[in-house]
Parts: sequence; C-alpha cells; structure tokens
Amino acid sequence: MNKGVRTGLFFGTTSGVITPSGLLVGLAAGTGSASTVISGILIVAIADSLSDALGIHLSEESNAHNSATHVWTATVATFISKLLVALTFVVPFLVLPLQSAIVAALVWAVLLLSLMSWQIARMQQTRALPVIGEHLAVATAVIVASHFVGQWIGRVTG
Repeated sequence: MNKGVRTGLFFGTTSGVITPSGLLVGLAAGTGSASTVISGILIVAIADSLSDALGIHLSEESNAHNSATHVWTATVATFISKLLVALTFVVPFLVLPLQSAIVAALVWAVLLLSLMSWQIARMQQTRALPVIGEHLAVATAVIVASHFVGQWIGRVTG
C-alpha cells in the first residue's frame, strides 16, 4: 500500500471511529435525543473530515522529504476514510432506539479499532493483543470522558 494512502487511511479511520463515538455518547447523555445525535454525527463527519485532512496535509507538508504526491494522497485518503467511517455511525440511530443504537455504534467502534490495531501489529510483526488493548483503552477514555461531559452539560443547560 502506498505510504500516503496508508497514512491517510489509518489516521482518517481512527479519527472516524473515535470522534463520532465520543460525540454520540456525549450528545446522547446530554440530550437523550436521537435526532441531535444524528445531526452531530453528520456535522462532525463533514467538518472534522475536512479539518483532519487539512491537519494531515500540513503535517505531511512540514516534512521536507515528502513529495507533493505523497502529501495530497495522504490528504485525500484522510478525508475520504474519515468521512465514510464517520457516516457509518449514523446507521444504528436510523434503525434502532437510542440506547440500542449507542450499544450497536460502540460495538462497531470496537470492531473497527480492533481490526485496525490487529493490522498495525501485523505490519510491525508484534503481538496484536497489547496493541489492540492500548488503542481500545484510549478510545474508552475518550468515550467515558464524553459521557460525563455530556451529562454535566445536560444538567447545567437543563
């Protein structure tokens, strides 16, 4: 796989899992509204995909050894992967009640992060379980923090 594609794919997919997961848990905890959660995911899918793509673009461009082709490949791969992955988190909220949709979305998040972590471990020729555990621990911290922040905002704003 092309290095630029790999950079964008792994960054975009990871961000496309963690950002919507934290967002949906926080919004659900704060509002209890499926339509708010769906709106939040759609907005973050577009705005944050563009933002992450620009971030990768600048980061990759700052390395003098990266060609323009590499920079743009990483940029486009980040945008597309983040957008598409983030949009998949809307599906459970279209077909399931709010609480069931949250569970389904989080199971999807764990599956995607585990598969990516397994692939990274394979590429690095190391044991997969510690890599998967590390990445799931970080994602869990984001989700738990988002839940409590969402609850707090819900209480403060009534």
